[in-house]
Amino acid sequence: MSRSERLLQLLEVLRRHRHPVSGQALALETGVSIRTLYRDIASLQAQGAAIEGEAGVGYVMKPGFMLPPLMFGAEELDALVLGMRMVAEHGDPVLAKGAAHALAKVSAVLPPALRRELETSALLIGPRGRTPAHAVETGQLRAAIRQERKLRIAYRDPGGTLSERVVWPYALVYFDLVRVVMCWCELRGGFRNFRTDRIEAADDLSERYPRRRQALLREWRLQEHVPERSILP
Repeated sequence: MSRSERLLQLLEVLRRHRHPVSGQALALETGVSIRTLYRDIASLQAQGAAIEGEAGVGYVMKPGFMLPPLMFGAEELDALVLGMRMVAEHGDPVLAKGAAHALAKVSAVLPPALRRELETSALLIGPRGRTPAHAVETGQLRAAIRQERKLRIAYRDPGGTLSERVVWPYALVYFDLVRVVMCWCELRGGFRNFRTDRIEAADDLSERYPRRRQALLREWRLQEHVPERSILP
């Protein structure tokens, strides 16, 4: 690995961590000695990288720092294109537009050779099947999850019974033809999942629920014995 590739890898590792990471952990993750790690940190800081910290305390990259032109391996580029095209084809209209814009932004900062690989990718997504009609926009549910706000929903169960509930939405699951919003339900005092096409109305109560969504998801996983699967460390 060249020095420039090593420095770029270190930037990528720092970008993935939201909290300070020890120099020893960074050296282990990047496969260099602790002395080389300290030299690389100093080099990046001298070049303007917004890395804060010191030996014995840990290092963190300030939010908002822009990485230099992106480099991807063949499999990474294929995964990126396939994922974005899948969202564009199978997501709701707002997410589809966001995927197209994100792919265009990535393309704009790629070196010319990689940009050609991205734009001529032969990985295609087939048309999705017919999805049920929705009375409530998925974007409203995503906003409630992002802002950790309570919703009052009118929900019709598979038997046709309509109920009104106050829920704390913390995750949205996309299946091939349906979407499911995962919630803590105040009516039932426990975790419940609701198909989004069966939600007939949803009102934002403009009130934050008392838990963090990550904590709710973690508690649900423990309760259901579901292992955590994530592309992030």
